[in-house]
Amino acid sequence: MGITSYDEVLDELSGGKVVLSVYLKSRGPEVVDYALVLLLDSGGGRETIRVYDSSHGFNEMHRHTRDGGKQKGVVFSDATLGEGVRAAKENIKERYLAMIDGWKEWR
Repeated sequence: MGITSYDEVLDELSGGKVVLSVYLKSRGPEVVDYALVLLLDSGGGRETIRVYDSSHGFNEMHRHTRDGGKQKGVVFSDATLGEGVRAAKENIKERYLAMIDGWKEWR
């Protein structure tokens, strides 16, 4: 089983760096587990904005709020885990600013 883990800086904003933290576990070409975490890395530390994962064996997304933390997960794709992780990564890269704005507004 192969494990890949890395952080990718998506943007540097006045409020800090936007970071995508990636964890993938694979068996050959098949993704068997993953977690993608959108983070805002500021002077006060790292804040979790959104998580896409397969911890329950399917493609799930969790919003985070500033006061309430991790929210209940919702299925975002019925595809395979490999297809789900690619869709999640694309969604984060295209919409991270809107995700951060939503996080800032929700309490």
